[in-house]
Amino acid sequence: MTRAALAALLLLSGAIQPIFAQNSSDSSVEILSLLQKIAAAPRQHNYIGTFIYSSGNHIETSRIIHMLDQDGEHEKIEVLDGSPREIIRNNDEMRCYLPESKTIVTEKRWLRKVFPALLPEPLSNLHDSYIVSKGESERISDYECQVIVLEPRDDMRYGHKLWVDTHTGLLLKAAVMDKGRVVEQFVFTQLRIGGEIDKEMLKPKYSAKTGEWRITNLVSSTMGSGKLGWQVSNPPAGFRKVIEMKRTLSRKSTPVGHIALSDGLAAVSVFIEPVEKNSAPPVQGLSSGYGAINIYIRTVADNMVTTVGEVPPATVMQIGNSVINYKVK
Repeated sequence: MTRAALAALLLLSGAIQPIFAQNSSDSSVEILSLLQKIAAAPRQHNYIGTFIYSSGNHIETSRIIHMLDQDGEHEKIEVLDGSPREIIRNNDEMRCYLPESKTIVTEKRWLRKVFPALLPEPLSNLHDSYIVSKGESERISDYECQVIVLEPRDDMRYGHKLWVDTHTGLLLKAAVMDKGRVVEQFVFTQLRIGGEIDKEMLKPKYSAKTGEWRITNLVSSTMGSGKLGWQVSNPPAGFRKVIEMKRTLSRKSTPVGHIALSDGLAAVSVFIEPVEKNSAPPVQGLSSGYGAINIYIRTVADNMVTTVGEVPPATVMQIGNSVINYKVK
C-alpha cells in the first residue's frame, strides 16, 4: 500500500463498538455519564468553529461546520494550513477533496475519529485500561469546561486529557499524553454552539471544478469473524477485535484486508495486501506518522502487513508481529 493510499485510509478512518464496565462508586457513575455525554454531543448539536491541531513543530488549523436537520447529520471540515483539504460528510457518506492532486476520496464512515467526535459511542471497558478521574474546571474559547483525565494502566497505550463544555458536553480541547508529555492536541480557538446554519455553507467549494478530477472509491465490505483468513494472535491486554473487512481501492488489482482493534478508546488498524510480483520489496520496520500515530510494516506469507494506530511503538509492533495467516475451511 502506498503512503498516499494509507494516508487516505487514515484520513477517513478511525468506529469502535462497545459496554462500559461500571464501577459502583458515585464518582465513577458521574464520570461515566459525562463521558457518554461527550461521545454523544458532537452528533446532537449545531456548531461552527475553528480548531488547531498541534504535534511537535507541526501546527494545522481547520474550520468545522456541523448541522443537524430532518435528513440527519451534515458536516464540512476545511483544512486552512498547508496542503488544502476539505471533507464533506452527509451521515455516513464521506468525500475528501484534495485539490493539489485533483483527487476526490470517498468512503462510508466505518471508523471515525475526527475532532471533536473523538470518543466512540457507545463507550466500553475503559476502566480495564484507564484510570478515569475528574480534574479542575477551566475556560476554553469562552466556555466553562470540566477536565477529565484518562491515565493508562500500562505502557501499551497513551493517556488522554479532555476539556468538555459543562452545558452541552461538546469536547473543546483534547490532548494525548505520554508520561506527562503532550504528544498531540486539538483545541477550539473560536466556537459557536447552537443556532441556525445555512445548508449552503456545507457545500464543497471545489465541486464546480472537479470535472477532470480522479475519484478514489474506498469501497469496504464487512466480513464475519475469521473469514478474512488472518488473525491477531497476541494483542496487548485490553485490545479486542471490533471489525474485519475487505477494502477495494481504486486502481488496485486486489482488495486490502483490514482488521480493527480497540481498547474502548485507542484504535489500531491492520492492513493486509499481497506483495505484487516484480515490485520492489516493501520497506519493513517501524516509522512514525503524525502526532501519536505509529506505523509498523512486515511481510508475512508474501503479504505486506501494515499496523497503524494512535498507540505507542511497542503496541503496534506487538500487534503487527502477532498477525498470522491461516486457512479457512
